[in-house]
Amino acid sequence: MVEQSSEVPLSGRDKGAVTRLSGSGPTADTERKLADALADVMGAERVPVDGHFFTDLGANSLVMAQFCARLRKRADLPSPSMKDIYRHPTVQSLAAAFPQPAPGPVDAPTAVPPPVPMNTAAPLRPPGKLNHVLCGTLQLLVFLGYSLVAGFVADSGYGWIATGSGLADIYLRSLLFGGIGFVALCLFPVVAKWLLVGRWKPREFPVWGLTYLRFWLVKVLLHANPMILFVGNPLFVLYLRALGARIGKGVTILSPSVPVCTDLLTIGSGTVIRKDSFFLGYRAHAGRIQTGRITLGRDVYIGEKTVLDIDTTMGDGAQLGHSSALYRGQAVPDGEHWHGSPAQPTEIDYLRVAPAACGTPRRAWFGLVTLLQLFFLYIPLAVGGVYMLFTELPAIGKRLDPQMAAVKRSELIPDALQISLVLFFGFVVLGLVALCTVPRLLRLAVKPDRVYPLYGFHYAVHRATARMTNIKFFAWLFGDSSYIVHYLQGLGYDLSRVEQTGSNFGTEVQHETPFLVSVGSGTMVADGLSVINADYSSTSFRLSRTSIGPHNFLGNNIAYPADGRTGANCLLATKVMVPLDGEVRENVGLLGSPCFEIPRSVERDSRFDGLRTGDALHRHLAAKNRYNIRSMALMLCVRWLHTFALTLFGLASVDLYGVLGHLVIGGYLAITLAFSTLYFILLERCIASFRALRPRLCSIYDPYFWWHERLWKVPDHYLNIFNGTPFKALVWRLLGVRIGGRVFDDGCYLTERSLTTIGDDCTLNAGSKIQCHSQEDGTFKSDGTTLGTGCTLGVAAHVHYGVTLGDGAVLAPDSFLMKGEEVPAYARWGGNPAVDLPDAAEQPRGCGPETSPSSADATAATVS
Repeated sequence: MVEQSSEVPLSGRDKGAVTRLSGSGPTADTERKLADALADVMGAERVPVDGHFFTDLGANSLVMAQFCARLRKRADLPSPSMKDIYRHPTVQSLAAAFPQPAPGPVDAPTAVPPPVPMNTAAPLRPPGKLNHVLCGTLQLLVFLGYSLVAGFVADSGYGWIATGSGLADIYLRSLLFGGIGFVALCLFPVVAKWLLVGRWKPREFPVWGLTYLRFWLVKVLLHANPMILFVGNPLFVLYLRALGARIGKGVTILSPSVPVCTDLLTIGSGTVIRKDSFFLGYRAHAGRIQTGRITLGRDVYIGEKTVLDIDTTMGDGAQLGHSSALYRGQAVPDGEHWHGSPAQPTEIDYLRVAPAACGTPRRAWFGLVTLLQLFFLYIPLAVGGVYMLFTELPAIGKRLDPQMAAVKRSELIPDALQISLVLFFGFVVLGLVALCTVPRLLRLAVKPDRVYPLYGFHYAVHRATARMTNIKFFAWLFGDSSYIVHYLQGLGYDLSRVEQTGSNFGTEVQHETPFLVSVGSGTMVADGLSVINADYSSTSFRLSRTSIGPHNFLGNNIAYPADGRTGANCLLATKVMVPLDGEVRENVGLLGSPCFEIPRSVERDSRFDGLRTGDALHRHLAAKNRYNIRSMALMLCVRWLHTFALTLFGLASVDLYGVLGHLVIGGYLAITLAFSTLYFILLERCIASFRALRPRLCSIYDPYFWWHERLWKVPDHYLNIFNGTPFKALVWRLLGVRIGGRVFDDGCYLTERSLTTIGDDCTLNAGSKIQCHSQEDGTFKSDGTTLGTGCTLGVAAHVHYGVTLGDGAVLAPDSFLMKGEEVPAYARWGGNPAVDLPDAAEQPRGCGPETSPSSADATAATVS
């Protein structure tokens, strides 16, 4: 493991491992055994039973996770979770909190037999290698065929537009060709869904089979659909209806996570679904795809960063708070408010903005104006602009003009250099200028703390500002360095008096508006922060200031709302649900969903504090800044070099265009995908010197950490293209992941590839993440994580470092498996933080080849 506790000083004169027992009897006996186990884990001579695990003994969450894992292997001792550890932080209180187990032999640890895998009468046979290879081959052929068709269409369109004379004629031809192409791209997934699937029904089927191939094809077409650009627009709701979803009037959907099994989705009128919510209508489990209904009643509110598993329902007027999840079989009654993962009742009202006048005519008018702008402005400019670029740019025009003499091949590289330099660095410079000016003009139109109706001028300005200022490229470039502070201030963030650490923000941070974000001095933020400074109802929205206190540390993947009740000097753990009620929390840590208090820090986390003040800070910060500048320059160069290579391929394709026609365009799409994938894989392996990472504990001012930050900056956006295909596992293997055969990856992300081990036949759902590191204040820690054979990670599940999942283990959706945990074989864990779940926690429906519709219909009836 990364950390050991043998250096923790524990005073006392007793020679045994236990001091100050509370008495005699079963409780004292349990205290003695717990203290023995803890002393053994910590490598200490003795442990006082009344000593606080964190403040007195100097332990940390990793040590205590190892302690919990050891207790689970003993039948004569209770099996506490990490939540129990924080609630009962002494041996004495922990022993008193659990009923005493029946007496039995205790001299040796007792092996716990693995439970029978859930939801199956017998273990499922994993898909064979032949199916795996055949499915991948067919998926590759589908991609190549789609590329050829796209090449043929683009070739025909270019030829037709080229016959136009004058700007007006080119505009009209661009409008017609682009408009017809847009409509075709939108209709094709709808037609393919109805032809290949018909109506989705609750059922399950194995991955890598022919049924899965049809499922995958529909899913890919939906994700590549240009209608995704209309999320937050009434047109997106109409499109989901065309796909079979039953959606009432006045529904607002702000999440770009497109539901796949749309026939199983029912949404009542007046419902609001915030961004970054998963309501897919399917999940992958133990090598099989399971589909099920999601039924939402009228006037339902779904918060940000939420997960709705299959076979879940919410009654009329129900609410699900941010950073929450409904597990399979959960149902929220009419009018109730739930939050947490898994969700539980609460009194908090998450709908915090008054309604406004926003009827059907307003929605229809907004959708119509959007279509008019699209067809008469954006499409002609895009299509016609590309045509004008091809004809007016000498490097391309001279190659396309049949009257020009053949271009010498010696001109290919200089032309590619010229075009790529202008395009890439022009985007960087002009993009920064635009980001620091245009949004500041747009902000004048939308006033804070004022309620506006949806789907009007103010809403359009707000959405445009949000999209423009959340461009990922610049946060990626400046993140994990001192310069992210200046970039965010340029966007409009209020960062008070900045205490520069060199890692104030990571590379992933988003907001509704940058002009209403305040972050206190000395606060550090890891990746995945989403600042919720806009409140929505089904008819209105309001912008409000969101303030994060000083000297905080925010972990990964946190949604921070405008009314968050945290103040100064707080530690917000990964995936924590920020509280909206109660007193303002200060000088504490918060963990879990719903959250509970933990120590702000422990002694062992402060070992590098000497590097964070005075002359030592100035020296190390200056060195880090110099290193980060080199990293940023390197990343700009490699991104430009990639642009140059694509430009070079493009010019070479233009030279062959007259010979091979549309085949060149289709081949270009396939070649650039293969090249980009291999290019970034090679880049990452070169930076890592083709060596595997090793567990590490160091300061953020250690040069190793700076190098690790450089490794994080290697682009990996190409990975999503391979989701749901056998090629994703191949790419992971090339990146250094020790991964077994027939792994199904529907969109998992691995931060440290070579510290991750994944066994055969594992199932990794969309939005899941394996993070083999942690950064807390000025300390960086990393360690390996291992998934045994046949493990399943649920949708949006998060696995921390130093974790081991036994064979066949299942982690439920939206769970957070903390560092150091050991999940037994065939166990089912879930929650935030994750704990062992009883079988009754999930009430499965839809098992078998295809279920009777009666159970799903009964579910739908409860919210009608």
